[in-house]
Amino acid sequence: MSTSTIRKYSASVIFFHGSGDTGQNLLEWVRFLLGRDFNLAHVKIIYPTAPMQKYTPLNGQLSTVWFDRRSVNIAALESKKSMSQCYDIVHQLIQNEVDHGIPLNRIIVGGFSMGGALALHTCYHLNTGLAGVFAHSSFLNRKSVVYESLENQKAPTNTLPELLMLHGERDTLVPLEWGLETFESLQKLGIVGTFTPLKNTLHELKKRSLLDLEDWILKKLPPLSMDISNKL
Repeated sequence: MSTSTIRKYSASVIFFHGSGDTGQNLLEWVRFLLGRDFNLAHVKIIYPTAPMQKYTPLNGQLSTVWFDRRSVNIAALESKKSMSQCYDIVHQLIQNEVDHGIPLNRIIVGGFSMGGALALHTCYHLNTGLAGVFAHSSFLNRKSVVYESLENQKAPTNTLPELLMLHGERDTLVPLEWGLETFESLQKLGIVGTFTPLKNTLHELKKRSLLDLEDWILKKLPPLSMDISNKL
């Protein structure tokens, strides 16, 4: 194998967008706020797009959403059928990275709003062997299957992926209280992490939160010796 075919990345981040958005729009949002891409040369950032499907909160109109919801409310019940369908997409995204030589413990999943909820399902219900999870402006329903999975978790809680949650203090679509309740519920089930309230922030990404996220990813997925040698 020639040196030109050496794998460029040693880690991956899958960043799920919010409801009604696309992966490309999320990428452009990040670039607009930072004035650049994430400064993580050894990490592949993946921005997938959700399938177009009927979304109940929009009176059944078609939208790019990861799963359907009865309503945008922490007290609503999850649609297990819709969730199970999006799990297939998640499994394939993760398997694609594994097939390209990225181990599970070098993969982080995260997302904004609905994408953050999907990331929490991914990391604590589908695959607890990942490197970490972040959720920005997100929440889990009170009777989420994620809590059920963690209650039945046989692995030691100190082996579960670390969590980073960020949430705007002025978010009116997904109130800060929903995010905090989700974080505290996960903490009670053994999840270790950080909840960061964002001042003067609505339901949105901010440059400051993206910089914090960038730092956190770098701590969880530091360059390996092969990444450093490839730069020399």
